[in-house]
Amino acid sequence: MKPGTLPFRADAPIVPELSAGAVVVYEPSGEFLLIHLADEDRWCLPKGHVDPGESLAQAARREIVEETGIDSVDLREEIGEIAYRFYRPREGSNVLKTAIYFLAYTPTRSVRLEPIFDRHAWLAPEEALSTVTYETDRTVVARARDRVRSPRSPGRPSGPARP
Repeated sequence: MKPGTLPFRADAPIVPELSAGAVVVYEPSGEFLLIHLADEDRWCLPKGHVDPGESLAQAARREIVEETGIDSVDLREEIGEIAYRFYRPREGSNVLKTAIYFLAYTPTRSVRLEPIFDRHAWLAPEEALSTVTYETDRTVVARARDRVRSPRSPGRPSGPARP
């Protein structure tokens, strides 16, 4: 369960949700992009739901564009899957969320945030690791840091991305 979320309720239905997101890396410097969700005062990675008929990679790319305005992005590989659960009171349901993350590279630092975000930061991998709010996101940032440090094949994916 993520901090600030409500625990499961035994009397509520369980609803699975699938999301896709990315650790966005500024290619020249290797800095990672974090975005700040104002209402919840949390630093996070671009991520959101997968639309019906959309692949995980398509959803991750769309979420990057929607949340950051960055449309020049190269999704190179899937780097992690996280899962967590929480209670959503307005719908009266327990949510089992699975999020798939990709490593994405961009040649631009220009960001145009979606209105729910109030600021962004390009940070060195270690600083991003200590800044991101949730432990589950830290796991993904750590994996990205390790991949950027020692890629299996410089600049290319280690295997196929999920459809």
